[in-house]
Amino acid sequence: MHAAQRNEWAQDLGLLFLRVSGGLFLLGVHGLPKLLDFSAQLQLIEDPFHLGARLTLSLAIFAEVLCPLLIVAGVLVRLACLPILFVLLVALLIVHPQWSVAEGQFGWLLLILFTTVFIAGPGRLALNVRLPGVLRYA
Repeated sequence: MHAAQRNEWAQDLGLLFLRVSGGLFLLGVHGLPKLLDFSAQLQLIEDPFHLGARLTLSLAIFAEVLCPLLIVAGVLVRLACLPILFVLLVALLIVHPQWSVAEGQFGWLLLILFTTVFIAGPGRLALNVRLPGVLRYA
């Protein structure tokens, strides 16, 4: 294996690690608790766009459960990053604008992580590589 091939393999492995660890982390810390305790979360969720608590929570669950699962699997990775980035930006800039960087560091780190995945794409160790045409890059 040439040095260039090892470097490509290392990049793909790094992207796989970033996708899987970030996706599972978001799913476990935010997504599943919302999904599994939907009724209680309805009382807690902020509704900055006045869509109603049920719709707002459902959209958050979509972004924090379905999208991370797509990212972990490597399917439509860039598209799946967009709802996550939107939810993170809304949380950090609209719902909690008073937070210092230290208070919001978890959110900012997730924003950095999923922006990186959005820019870099899933790498070759993803199911995206099996999709036809433009879907391969979505």
